[in-house]
Amino acid sequence: MSELTHLDAAGNARMVDVGHKAETRREAVATGRIRMSDKALAAIRDGDVPKGDVIAAARIAAIMAAKKTGELIPLCHPIGLDAVTVDFAFEPDAVRATALACVNGRTGVEMEAMTATAVALLTIYDMAKAIDRAMTIEDVHLLSKKGGKSGDWTA
Repeated sequence: MSELTHLDAAGNARMVDVGHKAETRREAVATGRIRMSDKALAAIRDGDVPKGDVIAAARIAAIMAAKKTGELIPLCHPIGLDAVTVDFAFEPDAVRATALACVNGRTGVEMEAMTATAVALLTIYDMAKAIDRAMTIEDVHLLSKKGGKSGDWTA
Protein backbone atom coordinates (compact mmCIF):
# COMPACT_ATOMS: atom_id res chain seq x y z
CA MET A 1 0.00 0.00 0.00
CA SER A 2 1.36 3.44 -0.85
CA GLU A 3 2.07 5.98 1.86
CA LEU A 4 -0.78 8.40 2.43
CA THR A 5 0.74 11.86 2.30
CA HIS A 6 -1.90 13.61 4.42
CA LEU A 7 -1.52 11.26 7.40
CA ASP A 8 1.35 11.14 9.87
CA ALA A 9 2.84 7.91 11.30
CA ALA A 10 0.08 7.81 13.94
CA GLY A 11 -2.68 8.21 11.36
CA ASN A 12 -3.43 11.84 12.19
CA ALA A 13 -4.27 14.35 9.48
CA ARG A 14 -1.44 16.67 8.52
CA MET A 15 -0.65 19.28 5.93
CA VAL A 16 2.10 18.08 3.61
CA ASP A 17 5.36 20.03 3.93
CA VAL A 18 6.11 21.44 0.48
CA GLY A 19 8.89 23.79 1.67
CA HIS A 20 11.64 21.63 0.17
CA LYS A 21 10.05 21.47 -3.27
CA ALA A 22 11.31 23.68 -6.08
CA GLU A 23 9.02 26.37 -7.41
CA THR A 24 7.81 25.54 -10.91
CA ARG A 25 5.13 26.83 -13.23
CA ARG A 26 1.91 24.96 -12.51
CA GLU A 27 -1.37 25.15 -14.38
CA ALA A 28 -4.64 23.27 -14.12
CA VAL A 29 -7.83 23.33 -16.19
CA ALA A 30 -11.18 22.07 -14.90
CA THR A 31 -14.64 22.05 -16.44
CA GLY A 32 -18.23 21.25 -15.59
CA ARG A 33 -21.74 22.08 -16.73
CA ILE A 34 -25.13 23.04 -15.40
CA ARG A 35 -28.04 21.52 -17.27
CA MET A 36 -31.26 23.54 -17.38
CA SER A 37 -34.53 24.25 -19.13
CA ASP A 38 -34.71 26.06 -22.45
CA LYS A 39 -36.35 28.99 -20.66
CA ALA A 40 -33.51 29.40 -18.16
CA LEU A 41 -30.86 28.96 -20.83
CA ALA A 42 -32.45 31.62 -23.03
CA ALA A 43 -32.79 34.03 -20.10
CA ILE A 44 -29.11 33.66 -19.21
CA ARG A 45 -27.96 33.92 -22.82
CA ASP A 46 -30.20 36.96 -23.49
CA GLY A 47 -29.39 38.76 -20.22
CA ASP A 48 -33.01 38.52 -19.02
CA VAL A 49 -32.41 37.08 -15.55
CA PRO A 50 -33.93 39.38 -12.89
CA LYS A 51 -30.83 39.15 -10.65
CA GLY A 52 -28.57 40.57 -13.38
CA ASP A 53 -25.71 39.39 -15.57
CA VAL A 54 -25.39 35.74 -14.60
CA ILE A 55 -22.18 35.05 -16.51
CA ALA A 56 -20.38 38.12 -15.13
CA ALA A 57 -21.39 37.24 -11.57
CA ALA A 58 -20.36 33.59 -12.04
CA ARG A 59 -16.96 34.62 -13.39
CA ILE A 60 -16.25 36.89 -10.42
CA ALA A 61 -17.50 34.26 -7.95
CA ALA A 62 -15.26 31.62 -9.56
CA ILE A 63 -12.15 33.78 -9.31
CA MET A 64 -12.92 34.67 -5.70
CA ALA A 65 -13.48 31.00 -4.86
CA ALA A 66 -10.20 29.93 -6.46
CA LYS A 67 -8.40 32.45 -4.25
CA LYS A 68 -10.09 30.99 -1.14
CA THR A 69 -9.58 27.29 -1.92
CA GLY A 70 -7.07 26.83 0.90
CA GLU A 71 -9.75 28.02 3.34
CA LEU A 72 -12.43 25.72 1.95
CA ILE A 73 -10.68 22.39 1.38
CA PRO A 74 -9.11 20.78 4.47
CA LEU A 75 -5.32 20.41 4.26
CA CYS A 76 -5.15 22.27 0.94
CA HIS A 77 -2.29 24.77 0.86
CA PRO A 78 -3.23 28.43 0.57
CA ILE A 79 -1.39 29.71 -2.47
CA GLY A 80 -0.91 33.08 -4.12
CA LEU A 81 -2.38 32.47 -7.54
CA ASP A 82 -0.80 34.22 -10.50
CA ALA A 83 -3.93 34.01 -12.66
CA VAL A 84 -7.40 32.53 -12.87
CA THR A 85 -9.53 32.69 -15.99
CA VAL A 86 -13.04 31.36 -16.40
CA ASP A 87 -14.78 30.85 -19.72
CA PHE A 88 -18.39 29.94 -20.39
CA ALA A 89 -19.98 28.18 -23.34
CA PHE A 90 -23.63 27.68 -24.15
CA GLU A 91 -24.54 24.11 -25.01
CA PRO A 92 -27.96 22.95 -26.29
CA ASP A 93 -29.23 22.21 -22.76
CA ALA A 94 -26.56 23.67 -20.46
CA VAL A 95 -23.93 26.24 -19.66
CA ARG A 96 -20.38 24.93 -19.43
CA ALA A 97 -17.77 26.60 -17.21
CA THR A 98 -14.04 26.03 -17.74
CA ALA A 99 -11.48 27.44 -15.33
CA LEU A 100 -7.71 27.79 -15.68
CA ALA A 101 -5.59 28.39 -12.58
CA CYS A 102 -1.86 29.25 -12.74
CA VAL A 103 0.92 29.73 -10.21
CA ASN A 104 4.68 29.66 -9.94
CA GLY A 105 4.84 27.63 -6.77
CA ARG A 106 5.59 24.48 -4.82
CA THR A 107 2.17 22.83 -5.06
CA GLY A 108 -0.39 22.31 -7.78
CA VAL A 109 -3.52 24.26 -8.60
CA GLU A 110 -5.93 21.46 -9.48
CA MET A 111 -8.14 22.16 -6.48
CA GLU A 112 -8.26 25.87 -7.31
CA ALA A 113 -9.39 25.15 -10.88
CA MET A 114 -12.05 22.69 -9.74
CA THR A 115 -13.26 24.99 -6.95
CA ALA A 116 -13.56 27.86 -9.42
CA THR A 117 -15.58 25.68 -11.80
CA ALA A 118 -17.90 24.38 -9.09
CA VAL A 119 -18.57 27.83 -7.63
CA ALA A 120 -19.20 29.30 -11.10
CA LEU A 121 -21.88 26.67 -11.63
CA LEU A 122 -23.37 27.17 -8.16
CA THR A 123 -23.57 30.90 -8.84
CA ILE A 124 -25.42 30.27 -12.08
CA TYR A 125 -27.85 28.09 -10.15
CA ASP A 126 -28.36 30.74 -7.47
CA MET A 127 -28.98 33.52 -9.96
CA ALA A 128 -31.37 31.55 -12.19
CA LYS A 129 -33.17 29.33 -9.68
CA ALA A 130 -36.31 31.47 -9.83
CA ILE A 131 -36.62 30.39 -13.47
CA ASP A 132 -35.62 26.73 -13.07
CA ARG A 133 -35.12 25.02 -9.69
CA ALA A 134 -34.46 21.67 -11.42
CA MET A 135 -31.08 22.73 -12.85
CA THR A 136 -28.44 20.03 -12.41
CA ILE A 137 -24.72 20.60 -11.89
CA GLU A 138 -22.76 17.75 -13.42
CA ASP A 139 -19.45 16.46 -14.65
CA VAL A 140 -17.11 18.77 -12.72
CA HIS A 141 -13.67 17.34 -13.39
CA LEU A 142 -10.03 18.08 -14.08
CA LEU A 143 -9.14 18.33 -17.77
CA SER A 144 -5.39 18.81 -17.41
CA LYS A 145 -2.52 19.81 -15.18
CA LYS A 146 0.99 20.94 -15.98
CA GLY A 147 4.13 21.15 -13.90
CA GLY A 148 5.33 19.72 -10.64
CA LYS A 149 7.05 16.47 -9.74
CA SER A 150 4.40 14.29 -11.38
CA GLY A 151 4.58 16.23 -14.64
CA ASP A 152 1.80 16.88 -17.11
CA TRP A 153 -1.51 15.04 -17.17
CA THR A 154 -4.51 15.22 -19.50
CA ALA A 155 -7.88 13.53 -19.10
